[in-house]
Amino acid sequence: MPTPFVGRHTELALLRKRLARVSADVTGVAVAIRGRRQVGKSRLVQEFCDGAAVPYVFFTATKGASPVEGIADFTAELRESSLPAARELVPATAPTNWPDAFRTLAAVLPASPSIVVLDELPWLAEQDPVFDGALQTAWDRLLAGRPVLLLLLGSDLHMMERFTAYDRPFYGRADSLVLGPLDPAETGDVLGLDAADAIDAHLVSGGLPGILRAWPHATPALDFVKDECADPASPLFGVPEAALLAEFPAPDQTRRVLEAVGSGDRTHANIAATAGSQSGALPSGVLSPLLRRLTVEKRVLAVDPPLSTSPGKPALYRVADSNLRLYLAATRSAQELSRRGRPEAAYRIVERRWTAWRGRAVEPLIREALELAAAASEDFPWPGTEVVGGWWNRRFAPEIDLIGADRAPVAGSVYFAGSVKWLASPFDQQDLNALRTGAAEVPGFDPGGTGLAVVSLSGVTRAVSDDAVDLVWGAKDVVAAWRP
Repeated sequence: MPTPFVGRHTELALLRKRLARVSADVTGVAVAIRGRRQVGKSRLVQEFCDGAAVPYVFFTATKGASPVEGIADFTAELRESSLPAARELVPATAPTNWPDAFRTLAAVLPASPSIVVLDELPWLAEQDPVFDGALQTAWDRLLAGRPVLLLLLGSDLHMMERFTAYDRPFYGRADSLVLGPLDPAETGDVLGLDAADAIDAHLVSGGLPGILRAWPHATPALDFVKDECADPASPLFGVPEAALLAEFPAPDQTRRVLEAVGSGDRTHANIAATAGSQSGALPSGVLSPLLRRLTVEKRVLAVDPPLSTSPGKPALYRVADSNLRLYLAATRSAQELSRRGRPEAAYRIVERRWTAWRGRAVEPLIREALELAAAASEDFPWPGTEVVGGWWNRRFAPEIDLIGADRAPVAGSVYFAGSVKWLASPFDQQDLNALRTGAAEVPGFDPGGTGLAVVSLSGVTRAVSDDAVDLVWGAKDVVAAWRP
């Protein structure tokens, strides 16, 4: 029995809109869809094709295959698809190059609207250096004038961006659709959870449909984790493991740097020490290019500089996907125990690390929620806010969770400073005093004009609510930021 399809109403509507344009104009439309592995690109497009009621071919490239093998697989997929009026129209002998393969495709396209899907496009480009040019030529001469929707999918974000860049053959020919994970509001809707539990579920799953499909309805995050610890093949473990192995199959320096960040190292110096060897820490000349690759090209890491009206250091690194972050921090160790038949011990690992891990993992989510609210809500106290970050000095004393400003990395104006307390106890007067004392050290903070914000899982005490705090948010407010 197939697993149910969850969410993605907006994305399906966007694809239907493109297909409607194809039908109305009787011309081709190309869409490049990119997103991290396991975010559900292939499943989304398959769901769209199944509901479109038009002929289609769905070809998925194989990593490492030769160009000849790739073309043969494409031809076989085309022959078995609903695209040709008869299988005999597709030659039994596969073409030897992509230009001829695309001519074969064009020859069997119907006069009515149809869909062509090329999945894992970067792998095709890796196999054959002329693939990009062959696709551009085929699109311009054979496909663009026909009623076809061409969907180009890829998980390598950097390569997919480069595919449609100004200096590449397909520039200006495809719409771009970035497929992210399900947001906390969608996660809560899919699972039937209240706001606080929806945020926990989003942090554990990373908003990835492959995990959410296995999540029982209305089950809190830790209950789900506890149940899954009895199943070493659970998607909770398998999805991040597969993503890690696909992107970083070898235990090389890049993998060690990623795992150092996943284990909790945030600064350049600490990452260098953990990812180094017995001979010493990784030299800066080695580590800096690796960090750049992981942040700019692979997008598996995110980097957060301190935000204020003055340049600051150090920048802090974190694993961008919260599910992979949890895997590196806790569930990978839990999976090993689960494989050894010790589910109780596996769960205890996650339970012990949960509070500290969640407290850090929720901060980027809350910053994003505040940015969304500033852009969309007329009630937000600081409508000029364009970016929300944090601030710290080299001693990390103090470390301010929330800074709202007009721009980054060096702000022109600081609108508010704030604190995140994602614990079972409410934000109290002692927490407020610490926030005021620490915020006074932030460059650009004006005690008489800069606002204060508090985001707390368990609310605030009466003393804080009666004090001069400009914004108090709970879990419902965080999730509401993703509501239309």
